[in-house]
Amino acid sequence: MTTLAQTLFTVAGYDVRPHDLWIVATAAACSIACGLLGCSLVLRRMSLLGDAISHAILPGLAAAFVLTNSREPLAMLSGALGGGVLTALLSHGLTRWGRVPEDSAMGVVFTSLFALGVVLITLAARNVDLDPGCVLYGLIEFSPFDTTTVLGLELPRSFVWLSVILAANTALVTLFYKELKIVCFDPYLATTMGISAAVVHYGLMTAVAATCVASFEAVGSILVVSMLVAPGATAHLLTDRLSRMLWIAAGVAGLSAVVGYVLAVWLNTSVAGMVSTVVTGLFVCAVLFAPRYGWVAKQLRRLALSLRIAQEDILGLHYRWHERAAGHEALTPNQTLEATQGGLLGRLAIANLMRRGHLRRSCDGTLVPTESGLRAAQPVVRGHRLWESYLARRLNISPVRVHTTAHRAEHYLSDALQAKLDEHVEGESDPHGRPIPPMR
Repeated sequence: MTTLAQTLFTVAGYDVRPHDLWIVATAAACSIACGLLGCSLVLRRMSLLGDAISHAILPGLAAAFVLTNSREPLAMLSGALGGGVLTALLSHGLTRWGRVPEDSAMGVVFTSLFALGVVLITLAARNVDLDPGCVLYGLIEFSPFDTTTVLGLELPRSFVWLSVILAANTALVTLFYKELKIVCFDPYLATTMGISAAVVHYGLMTAVAATCVASFEAVGSILVVSMLVAPGATAHLLTDRLSRMLWIAAGVAGLSAVVGYVLAVWLNTSVAGMVSTVVTGLFVCAVLFAPRYGWVAKQLRRLALSLRIAQEDILGLHYRWHERAAGHEALTPNQTLEATQGGLLGRLAIANLMRRGHLRRSCDGTLVPTESGLRAAQPVVRGHRLWESYLARRLNISPVRVHTTAHRAEHYLSDALQAKLDEHVEGESDPHGRPIPPMR
């Protein structure tokens, strides 16, 4: 990560300083630690609960300070963990015993606890140098200047804590990978296999609470939400395998930390805010351009399907016309488009069929199917007439009503399905007396 940051800074003409690399490393540790847990939250459709915990542990932090009059990490962590577990328990209790919808229960609990936390931390800040803005928005820019000694080395305190959390989250995901995977996809199956879904749930919520606490000083309680959700959601759009999802989420989180810091320096703005903006931008890119689930890919698949159907309609039309006219007459492009209601897509289909050699334009301007075009149309017409015969003879549907249904089904009948239909259809002609083409 630091090598990538140095490269980007060099390209931007910026002199890299040691504290720049520490900020990048801290942001990367924070993002990756959140992203690893975020995968489980996304798969279990509990992203809102991660949001709730990141907000609701704020009163736990304030209560720990009021009770101990100390900002020691252990005291803060204990209070925040208590707040996070309390949030999960209250949300679950309202849903189970109060018959409150799950989303409403989480909304009520986390907004109420967050409001209480804002009040408590504001009151506490009157008597001590406890900045509410740091808790809400983070001050990762100053993390290199607050150091601690580890094995004789002066390291940023935030980086040390986030590295510990990252190592703990990595160990958690690695050691309990099977349990997390089963609970994420089928908690009822996990219960029948002897895996306690409740234990896994509260263990995950505890890890989320601990990660949020360690991330507070870096990115604040508000921006940590994007770190928890966006990398996992981005990875979920790019793969269906949990193992790959974890690696992709970690890569997205690390990349957003590096690029976010470089952009923040270039634009002279908040580092945490820019990192969250970059990870959101990567998520939007995945929504648009993911190979399987992206909007662009879906539109291209729909266009390809529509084009295939239009081409098959045109080939089927010319096959039937060629069959009826015995090759003595042909259709013009306008007649073809009018018969198939093609429009712009029909013109594109005709051009593609001509390019592939299935249609050719004769000297009088008409379209003539070639031998390859007739062969390509044969399975479509065969499927249409087989389906008509099956509906009319096996299901006793009137022959005048089967054409529309068969016209829709002809584009999705594979050779194997046509062979099965052939077994149930007697005769060599459809209900209208037209011959059923043989299988290619």
